[in-house]
Amino acid sequence: MATAHVNGVTLGYDDEGPAGTPDAPVLVLVHGHPFDRSMWTPQLRAFAATHRVITPDLRGYGESTVVPGTTPLGTFAEDLAALLDHLGVREFALGGLSMGGQIVMECYRRFPGRITGLLLADTFPAAETPEGRAHRNAMADRLLAEGMRGYADEVLDKMAAPYNVAAAAHVHRMMLTAPPEGAAAALRGRAERPDYRDLLTRVTVPALVVVGRDDTYTPVADAEAMHAALPDSALHVVESAAHLPNLERPEAFDAAVAGWLDRVRARRS
Repeated sequence: MATAHVNGVTLGYDDEGPAGTPDAPVLVLVHGHPFDRSMWTPQLRAFAATHRVITPDLRGYGESTVVPGTTPLGTFAEDLAALLDHLGVREFALGGLSMGGQIVMECYRRFPGRITGLLLADTFPAAETPEGRAHRNAMADRLLAEGMRGYADEVLDKMAAPYNVAAAAHVHRMMLTAPPEGAAAALRGRAERPDYRDLLTRVTVPALVVVGRDDTYTPVADAEAMHAALPDSALHVVESAAHLPNLERPEAFDAAVAGWLDRVRARRS
């Protein structure tokens, strides 16, 4: 694990790629809430032979600095830009899952010229509803008061389908070890996110929308709407998976990502 001090915080990250290929294309993957970069372990293994794969811990999560209060999606996006500047990376394909997908959309809003392709997994672009804002803020209060265990136990079966036992165990461990202050700050920031639906219609790079067939947080209908909005996108529904198909069904997820990376490479050549 490496660390970088950027924007006043220390970010933990993994950075792996093909030996002897300094100009390998870069793939950056952004984790969701309340997880950490270890959720991308299967993809790090799958793509580091052909790509420089960078998987950071967002501020407030994993081995990165915990900053209490409110963390807007824009702060996460600026942290990612600063980390990539620190690593000497100018252009990159960018993917994220759930909250990570919304951070990816925010990155595209802020610095589209650096992004060569978008991967949006089990996420949605709409701004929060008033009811959703109230729920996220109430949940932030609860996490600060009670810690992560009750929440983790309650939502586990929605995060990873119970029939995906190994993935569910990994997901549960990530949630239990997430710092409550960091998770709460992200919830408060996410409650105030902008609406990205119009932005999607103006994306000019190859996109991939992926969703688990049994995802109830971001159902297939949401993925279909994003696919319809994006000018150059593919849609892949991962069977026998819920909200984290990259962990639940990594082979199917990685096959879709490989096809997307081929499209990104073809566009760049």
